[in-house]
Amino acid sequence: MAPHRKRANPEPPEELLDLKRSAPDDSAAGATGVAVAVQHVFSEMPVARGVKSLFSLNQHGGVDCPGCAWPDPDDERSRLGEYCENGAKAIAEEATSKRLTPAFFAEHDVASLAELNDYEIGKKGRIAQPMVLEKGANHYTPISWDDAFQRIAGHLKACASPHEALFYTSGRTSNEAAFLYQLFVRAFGTNNLPDCSNMCHESSGVALGESLGIGKGSVKLEDFYEAEAIVILGQNPGTNHPRMLSALQKAKENGAVILSVNPLIEAGLVAFKNPQQVRGAIGLKARLTDLYLQVRINGDLPLLQALSKLLLEAGAIDDDFIASKTHGFDAWKAHLEAASLDDLIADSGVPREDVMAAFELLRGRKRIIACWAMGLTQQRNAVATIQEVVNLLLAKGSIGKPGAGTCPVRGHSNVQGDRTMGIFEKPPAALLDALEREFQFSPPREHGLDVVDGIRAMHDGRIRVFFAMGGNFLSATPDTHYTAEALERCALTVHVSTKLNRSHLVTGEEAMILPCLARTDEDLNSAGERQFVTTENSMGVVQASKGNLRPVSDELLSEPAIVCRLAEATLGAAPVPWTELADDYDQIRNLIERTIPGFENYNARVRERGGFYLPNSARIGDFPTASTGKANFTVSVAEPLDLEGHDFIMMTLRSHDQFNTTIYGLDDRYRGVRNERRVVFLNEEECAERDWKEGDLVDLINRSGGRERVARLFIVVPYNIPRGCAATYFPEANVLVPIGRVARKSNTPTSKFVPMNVVPHRH
Repeated sequence: MAPHRKRANPEPPEELLDLKRSAPDDSAAGATGVAVAVQHVFSEMPVARGVKSLFSLNQHGGVDCPGCAWPDPDDERSRLGEYCENGAKAIAEEATSKRLTPAFFAEHDVASLAELNDYEIGKKGRIAQPMVLEKGANHYTPISWDDAFQRIAGHLKACASPHEALFYTSGRTSNEAAFLYQLFVRAFGTNNLPDCSNMCHESSGVALGESLGIGKGSVKLEDFYEAEAIVILGQNPGTNHPRMLSALQKAKENGAVILSVNPLIEAGLVAFKNPQQVRGAIGLKARLTDLYLQVRINGDLPLLQALSKLLLEAGAIDDDFIASKTHGFDAWKAHLEAASLDDLIADSGVPREDVMAAFELLRGRKRIIACWAMGLTQQRNAVATIQEVVNLLLAKGSIGKPGAGTCPVRGHSNVQGDRTMGIFEKPPAALLDALEREFQFSPPREHGLDVVDGIRAMHDGRIRVFFAMGGNFLSATPDTHYTAEALERCALTVHVSTKLNRSHLVTGEEAMILPCLARTDEDLNSAGERQFVTTENSMGVVQASKGNLRPVSDELLSEPAIVCRLAEATLGAAPVPWTELADDYDQIRNLIERTIPGFENYNARVRERGGFYLPNSARIGDFPTASTGKANFTVSVAEPLDLEGHDFIMMTLRSHDQFNTTIYGLDDRYRGVRNERRVVFLNEEECAERDWKEGDLVDLINRSGGRERVARLFIVVPYNIPRGCAATYFPEANVLVPIGRVARKSNTPTSKFVPMNVVPHRH
């Protein structure tokens, strides 16, 4: 009889540190950002290794930053440092010289490791060899690569159907690894390919695909320098995409106005101290935002409709563009004409005078770029809200011309490239046809499972094997306890990872960690030649990335090698020469060229300085929508606020010391929070009315769908946030996000709209 395994805690522990508060910053970056970046890098590795990694980051022929997907300049790049503070933190995390050997796992069982907070878990170091958690065991033990692949293959072959396996992908997987991964999974017989896009910009892809015929943004970086107006919605670039601040500064210098729409006043939207300019290094600020609209959570749709209604009434639209390039304008116009401007403004939460000021900013300008991120995409009406952004741009004729267009700002380095490579549970027929022609097998045609439906399937016992190519699935997904129960009902869970995270500690009956090379690591083939991988950034540029650091262990494999060896163990060598592909990435790129549109002459073009742009129909004013062959106006109704008996709308967000679920440190410098993460930001006036003081301890409760979810032991922080709204950090608050609350059409969890109550902490 197998021994009993102690259950690991799926949540960060309920423990407080020592909160230090200060006034929020009114600008981002500057000398402090440089000092923090340097401190992070050199605390994780020797000076020579740190310098080598930083000076190759985002350089031609160097390493593509494993952090955000903001594009590099097409022309010259700063030799001083073409990276930001959080990019340096990302490098510090993955290029650390700290190692986790078998002795570490022998000393620490999974349950005790789960009692650490996520910052402590992540700081332990790089995993140095494959590890297995046997059925009933409490400790991971070493396993050889051959044995690991044979055991995983055995579990896959034991599935009654290929659909009993679920294959997840994170956004930092390279194009080469992603292409091989989807090829293997489809050759195995399923489209169960959920990915992190399902939780972030899936809403953008659906909205843009229906409205414009392409699910990607339409602008290039240089469009920012030609724009007359830039509208930034539901996004905090100072923390999540800091290099965007340089582009915004240059846009301002060229005469653009910037309109920011966000429930919180974020330092990186207000002003920027550019550390690469003397004035920024000595603390002088470049003001960015001209007008800040502090919208209530999910007030964006009525705000956009109010602005469009005002533009229509003023005749400030492009009639020629509308007539020649669009469909559905009359219905949209009629809908807005019938809407009450007073009601729309009231529903947005923005003062009327600010809405009118925003209208005046946009009224006479034609080159407009709209940028957005999770603040729009993780709402129940996310698709409709993004389509309302498109409606406004179409009315102004602000798509398909220089200095204008759509800019969904992707959060992870290659999340867009993974989707281009075919990581998608709903693959287009053209992709499946191309795979069938090239590889002589019949790919499955039925749609697979996305993240939310995949969690439900695991919870129902319909999934035997869960395989994750990167990421921290448990901490990234909603409804933490429900998701933990789902993972624990699998026969096997496998994670391809660089470092330890909480997903390794809440497992199926058996579990494995397969340690892979990081983006910064040298990747040598059997002839000792250094290989490179490729990625696609937010604006459709495909570029090379070549690691230059000695790996911390000789027991690491590249992601392409891991996929190829698992595929061969599971499927055999035919019809794909897996072993050859793992040893020569040029061959992988040749296959991509023959099956994915836009990659003609791939190997030659990606070796050119800066790489190449993929085709983008919306960028040139062509809108091949399935329904009309033109850009589509859409009609959406602003919904009444439904709190389901709760008092507050909560949104989760990142701290400044964080990238996705990776916690770099315990400070949120820009918001004035230090040495603590278990905080809840609440409106200052409401705190006074309820006699809540800074430092009070509370529990947060959501009761959606008949299930009580509790995030315990949070500290009240009165803050400048709209009434009825609250904000907390993830993953600590993910326990409150119901699995059943998702965006319509995209099925994205609504992490930016969680009804909740706040009650005194129950000891």
